[in-house]
Amino acid sequence: MKKHKISELFLYRHRFGIGYFLLSIAFTTVLFLMPLISPSGLSEAEMQSTVDSYSLDFNSMLNGNIVDLPYRALQKVSIRLFGLSAYSISLPSIIIGLFLGVLLILLLNRWFKNTVALIASILTVLSAPFLYLVGFGTPLIMLVFWPTLLLWLGSKIQGVNKPRTSYCFLFALALFLSVFTPYMIYLAVFIFIYAMTHPHLRFTIKNLPKIPFFIATLIVITGTGLIIYNAIKYPNIATELLFTNDFSFRHFFSNISTGFLPFFSWTGNVESTLLAPMIGLANIALAIAGLISTTKGFFASRNSIATLLIVFTLLITGFTPDCAILIILPLAILTAHGIRYILEKWYNLFPENPYARIFAIFPIGLFLGIIIISSTSHYIFGYRYNPTVANEFNDDLALIRENLAENTTLVIQDGTLEYDFYHILDNTTNFKVTTTFNTASAPIATLGKWPNAQNHQIDRIITSSKSTNSDRLYIYK
Repeated sequence: MKKHKISELFLYRHRFGIGYFLLSIAFTTVLFLMPLISPSGLSEAEMQSTVDSYSLDFNSMLNGNIVDLPYRALQKVSIRLFGLSAYSISLPSIIIGLFLGVLLILLLNRWFKNTVALIASILTVLSAPFLYLVGFGTPLIMLVFWPTLLLWLGSKIQGVNKPRTSYCFLFALALFLSVFTPYMIYLAVFIFIYAMTHPHLRFTIKNLPKIPFFIATLIVITGTGLIIYNAIKYPNIATELLFTNDFSFRHFFSNISTGFLPFFSWTGNVESTLLAPMIGLANIALAIAGLISTTKGFFASRNSIATLLIVFTLLITGFTPDCAILIILPLAILTAHGIRYILEKWYNLFPENPYARIFAIFPIGLFLGIIIISSTSHYIFGYRYNPTVANEFNDDLALIRENLAENTTLVIQDGTLEYDFYHILDNTTNFKVTTTFNTASAPIATLGKWPNAQNHQIDRIITSSKSTNSDRLYIYK
């Protein structure tokens, strides 16, 4: 009777393909369900991003309005196509998040074995910080997208005898587009210094095809020159791309502390749109194990890049606390290093025992399941029921769309972010948005009770589930 080897079984031969297929199904499902599981409401940052994106036009770009240009253009297209809603506001982040997730999987698969890359990919793209980025309708996701894209393109160029010309062009184009995102010019400088000081990368650059290398360099220089020209003509551009408007060096270290507090605070009482703690203890333990394992052979590019990215993240977080979200990328790499280190130690204990290797599947699967379930549950329920972070989001837009007829006049105080934001409804729907309270244009609705309106009869009060200012919409006859 013929004995069947484990290596001949269908599930064994196609285990990685099946694993990546299941991961892609889970990841895509989570993305499409993001409007349902993401924080209920919009933050002030998302409202401001929407206002900035909707005001974008060709003339404003000629006048130097180029900061976060790729994301803002995509967000404006989304609002024009689908109207003003929480979904259309976050749709650009969902689309970019889809590409970001694929890039992270490809990058980890490029640097690590299939087993390690698959496990690290699952822990990264289904983690609370990644889900937060994908569901947050601001250009914040670009801080992680550009470094990931550049690292993957760099991995396709470095270590290859004859890299494809297309990868050289794409790397130059991505490097050029990235400088439209604040603080990414520091990344470009970081890449240049790292490439010039790392012996393997210097060798790769010297052996690149001359003509593609020259054209790629010309693209970067031309694009940088265009940015510099606009920065000289409009000084506010340089301020937005290099620093925040209220930046002060004496706040540098306090910004770092503020930025990373939600990631590692276990009390949960952090006033931020980030849900504390964003990173679980198990992920931190894996990352620490990975960091320790990279000390051996540190000068290999994939070993040193994670540490240097942490240093870079600390640098730009000193400018603004929001940049701490970039820690997702080095943590993903260090998590992969930690998993690789643990698996190697386990396999070294049983070098000739196949049953011991198979037995490792069960604790690894249990470990992954606990981390993923706890992380997604923490994200879904924490953003809805943790009062510290839930109150950073408001559901006013959903209340307006669900409870008011489109011929309603919405009265909002002038000179506020709310007026600039809801004025978009005046352009995209039949709502009338004004700053003048006049019952002749009834029905009238206001956000909160309108001052000096005691003599006007209230028809209905629409309440919110938020714990503060729950009487959100007043409708007057």
